[in-house]
Amino acid sequence: VMSSSCSSALEMEIFQYIDTHQSDFIKDLKEWVAVESDSVQPHLRKEVMRMMALAADRLAALGATVNLVNLGSHQQPDGQVLPLPSVILGELGKDPQNPTLCFYGHVDVQPAKKEDGWNTDPYTMTEIDGVHLFIRNLYGRGATDNKGPVLAWINAVETFRALKLALPVNFKFVIEGMEEAGSLGLEKLLEEENQSFFSDVDYIVISDNLWLSNKKPALTYGSRGNACFFVECGSKDLHSGTFGGIIHEPLLDLIALLDSLVDSTGRIQISGIYDSVAALTEEERKLYESIEFDLEEHRNNCGVKKFLYSTKEEILLHLWRYPSLSIHGIEGAFHEPGIKTVIPAKVIGKFSIRQVPHMDLSVVKQQVVEHLEGVFSKRNSPNKLKVSMPLGAKPWLADVNDLLYKAARRAIKTVFGEDPDFIRDGSTVPVARMFQTITQKSVMMLPIGAADDGEHSQNEKISRHNYIEGTKLFAAFFLEISKLH
Repeated sequence: VMSSSCSSALEMEIFQYIDTHQSDFIKDLKEWVAVESDSVQPHLRKEVMRMMALAADRLAALGATVNLVNLGSHQQPDGQVLPLPSVILGELGKDPQNPTLCFYGHVDVQPAKKEDGWNTDPYTMTEIDGVHLFIRNLYGRGATDNKGPVLAWINAVETFRALKLALPVNFKFVIEGMEEAGSLGLEKLLEEENQSFFSDVDYIVISDNLWLSNKKPALTYGSRGNACFFVECGSKDLHSGTFGGIIHEPLLDLIALLDSLVDSTGRIQISGIYDSVAALTEEERKLYESIEFDLEEHRNNCGVKKFLYSTKEEILLHLWRYPSLSIHGIEGAFHEPGIKTVIPAKVIGKFSIRQVPHMDLSVVKQQVVEHLEGVFSKRNSPNKLKVSMPLGAKPWLADVNDLLYKAARRAIKTVFGEDPDFIRDGSTVPVARMFQTITQKSVMMLPIGAADDGEHSQNEKISRHNYIEGTKLFAAFFLEISKLH
């Protein structure tokens, strides 16, 4: 174990190298952003393949052994068969004295077109001054989700190589090209590799999310699951002049069903749904008090007049650790401009429940079905009711007292000069849960992007500051893990 003065001298040397080489790191990101590796649109699949090859070359240049694992192909809804991009399994360093740290990231992106409302070409990374003069932003699709963080990790490893320093940990890499399209094939690969590639892995780090604030660093220790439901009513289309007023209309049945799910305060009305939600402990409540969260800033970011709750704690609790139910749409109803006096025959309502520990998916499904059947039977309707759950993803929760989190907290303090917020994610992060369930290793989410980075939206960016300081954070984290392990 290094003495603290020796370790801080080493950090200084590393940080200095990163500062001096930041323009190279930015040039690399510009090169990666220029590849239209959109995994959603079939015609761009070859660009995803090209991006995987670029990432593999970059790891090989570090001296890593790189294995591009072929996942075969998949069929599109229209019947077209497309090849799946290979997944990169990379390995660097095999010192039995060192802990082994596995990094997961993805290099595919969401669709983006200039005419969708971008101020710049989404695939030409453009550096522009931010609102605050000292912040310069790097705009481009994938800058924060997830090419920037993947490169920052690689840059941090490269810094040790360039300075001819001994690697403080052994590195493994899992980099995929289908994350934005549901990580097809990844789960099967993880299961197949669990006894081999992952057998000597101690820790898994994912950097594919954002801070809660624009300025204060964060560590993420949990995310909600998601259960999607379809509720279907009906038979065949009828004319409202001929039948209106004498039949049970499917759309009226459906609206009554959807209306029964949540009250005006946001509370889910399904009996028993809150029964297995974990009780809030005092230790956990304290985590919420110290979090930096500006209600006004958050309100402006999402463009709403008011929230359901008025305090920071209540809002974060309901976003992260209590379930929520959202209605997404109705299929089969007339929705075009103008009027069409039809009584739609078969309508399908779509909603989802974000579930939290310790809610059980099969129990949730049963509670939903029983609730909807109960409401429906009171309507004495002859229409058919069908409830299905086409998709279910489980929540993920890590232990904030875990060694991984201790090391990351120290590294954040070193680089940013303050303790991080410990946050959870209101949305679903299937890959964190997938890694934890299959490998049974410690998993941590270590974001470097700020809350206003706009992942998935127009004008996605990462600030130069977050990209470069994020690179330092990863380097400092490697040292901290090797000290604590």
